[in-house]
Amino acid sequence: MTTPARDASPAQDGSAVPARPAGSGPLFLGVRHHGPGSARAVGAALDAASPLAVLIEGPPEGDALVSLASDPQMRPPVALLAHAVDDPGRAAFWPLADFSPEWVAIRWALAHDVPVRFIDLPATHSLAITEAEAEADGAPDGESAPGPDDRAEALRIDPLAVLAEAAGYDDAERWWEDVVEHRAAADDPFAPFAAVGEAMGALREEYGDGGHRRDLVREAYMRLQLRAARKEFGDDRVAVVCGAWHVPALGARTTATADRALLKGLPKVKSEMTWVPWTHHRLARRSGYGAGIDSPGWYGHLFASPDRPVERWMTKVAGLLREEDRPISSAHVIEAVRLAETLATMRGRPLAGLTETTDAIRAVMCDGSDVPLGLIRDRLIVGDVLGEVPDSAPAVPLQRDLTRSQRSLRLKPEALERELELDLRKEIDAGRSRMLHRLRLLGIGWGEPSAGRGSTGTFRESWRLRWEPELYVRVAEAGVWGTTVLSAATAKAESGAVSATALSDVTALAEQCLLAELTDALPVVMKALADRAALDADVAHLARALPALARSLRYGDVRSTDTAALGEVAAGLAERICVGLPPACAALDADGAAEMRGHLDSVHTAIGLLPDTPGRPAGDLAGRWDAVLRKLAARDSVPGVVRGRSARLLLDEGRLPEDEAARLMGLALSPGTPPADAAAWIEGFVGGASGGGMLLVHDERLLALVDTWLTGVPAGSFTDVLPLLRRTFSAYEPGVRRTLGELVRRGPAGGGARPDRSDAGIPGFGAGIDETRADAVLPVLRLLLAGPAPVGHDNDNDLAGVAR
Repeated sequence: MTTPARDASPAQDGSAVPARPAGSGPLFLGVRHHGPGSARAVGAALDAASPLAVLIEGPPEGDALVSLASDPQMRPPVALLAHAVDDPGRAAFWPLADFSPEWVAIRWALAHDVPVRFIDLPATHSLAITEAEAEADGAPDGESAPGPDDRAEALRIDPLAVLAEAAGYDDAERWWEDVVEHRAAADDPFAPFAAVGEAMGALREEYGDGGHRRDLVREAYMRLQLRAARKEFGDDRVAVVCGAWHVPALGARTTATADRALLKGLPKVKSEMTWVPWTHHRLARRSGYGAGIDSPGWYGHLFASPDRPVERWMTKVAGLLREEDRPISSAHVIEAVRLAETLATMRGRPLAGLTETTDAIRAVMCDGSDVPLGLIRDRLIVGDVLGEVPDSAPAVPLQRDLTRSQRSLRLKPEALERELELDLRKEIDAGRSRMLHRLRLLGIGWGEPSAGRGSTGTFRESWRLRWEPELYVRVAEAGVWGTTVLSAATAKAESGAVSATALSDVTALAEQCLLAELTDALPVVMKALADRAALDADVAHLARALPALARSLRYGDVRSTDTAALGEVAAGLAERICVGLPPACAALDADGAAEMRGHLDSVHTAIGLLPDTPGRPAGDLAGRWDAVLRKLAARDSVPGVVRGRSARLLLDEGRLPEDEAARLMGLALSPGTPPADAAAWIEGFVGGASGGGMLLVHDERLLALVDTWLTGVPAGSFTDVLPLLRRTFSAYEPGVRRTLGELVRRGPAGGGARPDRSDAGIPGFGAGIDETRADAVLPVLRLLLAGPAPVGHDNDNDLAGVAR
């Protein structure tokens, strides 16, 4: 049956719009995904054609969710997320922004009560395509399923690049902007689509399917859906919104039998689909997801501001720079607009594009610097917009529980990275900490611990938060462990404890359980920890495990967690380390010695954190550790870097007199010691970020020993020890290196008694103590250090001694 021609529809300006002739067939609206010009043109064409049905390139599973697009809570950018039920990690996204033609078509259909359907290959098939099949088709690595926004990326030829080259452009983006995005609305709303369809037809005649057999399958499925819609609604009462590349294939004359043959035998997988928020960063090609656009923020601006877009863009940029305390006036905006328009005229462009506006901003507002442009690109050109979806959208139970927790804890997901400081003494901050640690254990990396700018005590935590759309997939994957964040984290911790093979893995898991307050998982983890610790005799393994346990014990008071069992295991590990460390340090090569030095530092710190346990006072354990360090410092069979480090740790703890430290250094640097061993001892004693430089600055006897040894190293051995020495001294602060150089240049005291600092003959020191200046700091010291003085005790005298 032939549908009669309709009367011309009125345009927005009141003039008549040419009607499509009767019998012209479906209205094919070939678009570029996420193109604001295409989106406006689609809206105008739909208004003019008034179709009875709108078909959109996308997975048909989305038909049941399309009505949510009219929900007031739905705010683009959003994406359809499909994942395999049995393997949630196998997922694909179909992102849509407010300037996406597909989104405009959906909103138009819902507003006019017109049926809207997705007609692309179902996700149940596309998710089942294996990685090997995808690679055989030439898809990019890691792309699990084709989405509506990655067609140009998937093709071996870029159709826009070919057309741009034919038009004399070397940049496909600039060509598309000039031809589509920056052009005024056409009198005939159908003409642009006819022209694009004709151009794509010529490309398909030349290049066929572009080398991707999967496109043939998808297009066969779309043709079947189109036939069904034409039969239901009429031959020319159907509008099809799809990638321009597919228009020639959808209009081709083929038989239904041939199309079904292409679809025969496709693999299947059970899948689920929902809406999830998306971000502009993920729409940008540069941030890892190939959406086909580099500047979603700029495109969103063009779509939202069809009137005077350049002026409004410059105003946005000026506002952003003013927020960053840059002196930008209205005169800057005016001059930037003029320069951008002049550049567009000189370059033969119909309107100043992103290139011209950026050049103008750099010259006028940034004084020729590219540094502020980085901020402008992140905040405006790409943008930090995070979409929203309504609560009624389908979600796995774990996602719903996470959403409830986020609201109750007032911790909203944001696309822009931000710092979060937590005070664990506050209930809401303690709850936030628990949730973030539980999510980390589940592999949902919303937050990462960071070094805080304030207090570093156990009552403080610092986090760096940033929500990425891919985390919805991680949540779906973690849903196999439980329906709530707590139950899922508990189940995963218990499973990890049972399956762990390394002692360090179990101790790290125990620390995570304490931080996340997984009290139900702790008994299982502690049993696994005790079993692994009893069987592991490798000192290196024990040394790697102890620090995590010691850190965990610090959280008992803060988080009201019983850590008695953990303390018993930690104390037992420490004792076994004390017994096994001296033999383990013998006959090590250079790499093994360097690794052992790291274990020495971590165990020393850990033992200092261990509390008293029944039958094992912490003081006794510290005494045993001091004996181990003394044994290591004096044993010639121990590598020099370990001996030097042991001596330094004892010296820092006040357990080694300065005279004894000088004696050990003298022995290590004696002429009979090979230069390489002596250099290793120096590296262990004063190397790294342990304050060794300041030790040499304030103890000139040690500096004199190093200086004397270094000047006596034979020429043949000097090049062998130079890398060690350079690595040691290069870690010092520039000021420390400069002071050491001055001390060596004027000649420190040589190995004898410590020089008298009051001696006026020593450069850099006064002739004596200036008691007036020393007493000036007493009020401040009293505030910082002084408490109520015991009876008969003089705080001021003590403070004066400290000041002097």
